[in-house]
Amino acid sequence: MSAAPLQYLLHAAGPAAAPAYRLGWALIALVVTVMVIIAVLLVGALARRRPPLPPAAEQKLPADAGGLNWIVIGAGISSVALFAALIYAMTTLESVASPPRDPPLTIDVTSYDWWWKIDYPDALDPSRAFVTANEIHIPTGVPVRVELRSADVIHTFWAPQLAGKTEMIPGQTNVQWIEADTPGVYRGQCSQFCGAQHAHMAFEVVAQPQAEFEAWRDAQRRGAHAVATPDARAGQRLFDERCAGCHSVRGTSAAGMQAPDLTHLGSRRLIAAGQMTNTAAHQLDWIQHAQRIKPDSLMPSIALSASDAAALSAYLSTLQ
Repeated sequence: MSAAPLQYLLHAAGPAAAPAYRLGWALIALVVTVMVIIAVLLVGALARRRPPLPPAAEQKLPADAGGLNWIVIGAGISSVALFAALIYAMTTLESVASPPRDPPLTIDVTSYDWWWKIDYPDALDPSRAFVTANEIHIPTGVPVRVELRSADVIHTFWAPQLAGKTEMIPGQTNVQWIEADTPGVYRGQCSQFCGAQHAHMAFEVVAQPQAEFEAWRDAQRRGAHAVATPDARAGQRLFDERCAGCHSVRGTSAAGMQAPDLTHLGSRRLIAAGQMTNTAAHQLDWIQHAQRIKPDSLMPSIALSASDAAALSAYLSTLQ
């Protein structure tokens, strides 16, 4: 299930996010308390305002009207509160810096303008590694190590219900860990302005029970199904001619490296980095009107005749 927008910030769904969630509420409480105290003091001062002093050659307040005591007390309380908040923040950062146990799963995430490449490496058997896009699957109840890289400009990886923000800087690998307590779909977003389509650079983290995750991973490791119908074969030829320069489909001659891997396109909930639901109609709309839907992206708008559109749609429907 997806979270409503406010739930992204107001609900933590894993141990990497819960401490920061509590810290956020503590800082909000501190700020509100300070504002209330200042408001009360201001109202009190206005209520005790003295009448104007009569004209005189010189009017002086008493040497000590008690104001200095208020300043000393206020500065002392503020210093203690700010120091306590600093200690709490540093303790929180330390508590989420590393997982409580070694993560059994490592995922590589590379950011592009404006989508996410997701690599699932396999150190024991590299042939079992696979690539997907914009949708991260993890098992529930276990920490997952996420290695973060950028292919172009600075981006920020942020799944607010699962962890804090981590910068993705060209030429540098940063590391984060995430963990989901319960199954669900958790929205993620690039939170570092990265260009015209920054706001449309989303991803999803799909947390599943271990058995479901293993089944998903086994399915993703397989190559594309062989096409069987004339329409699908015609669509595959069209794909090879017009799409394979950027996109790849494992098990076929399409081996582009500049755009999302589409081997299991049909298994994803969304397309265009969260812009559209993954339906046959939306797939064709995206292909034919990419520059209207996502201006300045590297995906061109491709003109298709009715017969070409039907053939390409038939082929894409085989990529499950």
